Amino acid sequence: MPKMKTKSSAKKRFKVTASGRIKASQAGKQHGMIKRSNKFIRNARGTTTLCKADENIVKKYMPYLR
Repeated sequence: MPKMKTKSSAKKRFKVTASGRIKASQAGKQHGMIKRSNKFIRNARGTTTLCKADENIVKKYMPYLR
């Protein structure tokens, strides 16, 4: 049986936490910060964990995720 392939885009964008949740960077911060409010920019710092439904999709993309 051949090895399953990991989606290259997923391995660049997501990491797994110690409890098995998926960690991702905040969306909407690549460009256009002038039109965003200060509250949006402040709240979108750092990383976030995905919801359960999105987590299941990402885990299919990364079959050897630990």
